[in-house]
Order: sequence, then structure tokens, then C-alpha cells
Amino acid sequence: MADLAAMVQLLKSPRKIMMLVPAGKPVDDVIESLLPLLEKGDVVIDGGNSYWKDTLRRVEYCKEKGLHFMGMGVSGGEKGARTGPSIMPGGDEEAYRHVQPMLEAVAAKVGDSPCVGYLGKGAAGHFVKMVHNGIEYAIMQLISESYNMLRQGAGLTNQQLHEVFAKWNEGQNQSFLPKSPAISSCKKMIKVPANCWTKYPTRPAQKVPVNGHPRMP
Repeated sequence: MADLAAMVQLLKSPRKIMMLVPAGKPVDDVIESLLPLLEKGDVVIDGGNSYWKDTLRRVEYCKEKGLHFMGMGVSGGEKGARTGPSIMPGGDEEAYRHVQPMLEAVAAKVGDSPCVGYLGKGAAGHFVKMVHNGIEYAIMQLISESYNMLRQGAGLTNQQLHEVFAKWNEGQNQSFLPKSPAISSCKKMIKVPANCWTKYPTRPAQKVPVNGHPRMP
């Protein structure tokens, strides 16, 4: 606690503090440890994969304390950690203006354009990250099942599969997912839910259809 207090005192007001901890209780614990050390107008950012409804609750809780709370999706994995991630910030726009220059400086770039933009108030950032993850999981499922059908059904060799996936990974379809080493363990991946909607029942609650896969609820 003493080290945390010393760090906070070194920051210029309004302070901008970002946490990267597991979703759930650890986020609330960090918030509680920070509250005695912060002042009105300071900004607290959750850069983990928190459930968006938890983020909404934290936004209101911190607002009562005079603080800004931002839920921010971060995507990019190991490469993003070194060369810049895609960043999905949400929260009140005033807080975003305080951190915008820093986020644009560290984000991945497409040409000269940073891969970051204000997505909206409340839990917009974490909601978008949830959808982003759901799409990614579905693509991983599709790749894994395609691999399995070609290997077990069509009898393609590993070299032939390599050539097929290399061809699929050209042009506009280019992605890091077909190159993932995890493709070789597709039997395990097929057991993974095809999407994140089963964990977060947002689709039926918002009456938004997500079709295209017979296993999707």
C-alpha cells in the first residue's frame, strides 16, 4: 500500500491510472485500494476483459466518489505488447480526452492512423471487446473444424494442409489466426464454445440475431 501511495503521489493531476488484472473481484479490490489515494477528477482505467455490466456498475460507483472510470478493451496479444495493440476505450468523453494522446501514441498504427477511438459512454469499450472476442472465437472454431474435416475426412497431409491454409491466408483474408500454432491442436479447440455469447447472455437479452453456425444458441 505504501508503494502504491508513493506512485500515486508522483502523478500529475488529474491522475490517470490503468489496471491490467483478471476480471471480477480483483478489479474491485484495486479500485478500493486506490480510492483513499485519489482526488476528484482522477481517471481509473480497467484494461482487462471485464463483463460490461460490471463496468457499468463501476462507472456509477466511481462517479459517486468524484472519479472517472473507463472500461477499455485491449487486443493484440504478444505482438501488440511490443508494437502496439488495438484499443477500445469507453466511459465519459471528458475522461477520454485526458488519456487520448497517450492511447494514440501506444496504439497500433495503420499508416499514420492509430487503432484507437472513443466508442461511447458507460461500458461501450468493454461491450465492443466482448463482441470482438466472440467473433474471434467463432473464427477459431471455423478454422479448427475446417482443419479437422480436411485432415480426418479428406485425408490431406500436413504439407497439403499447410498449402491450403497459406492460400486462404492471402489478400483480404490475411489474418494471424490461420497461422496460429493452436491449429495443430484442433481436437481440443473444437471442444471450446464457438462464441462468448454462452457466457454473457447479451444476444437474447438485446434481441440481436447471431446466425450462421448450427451450434450457436
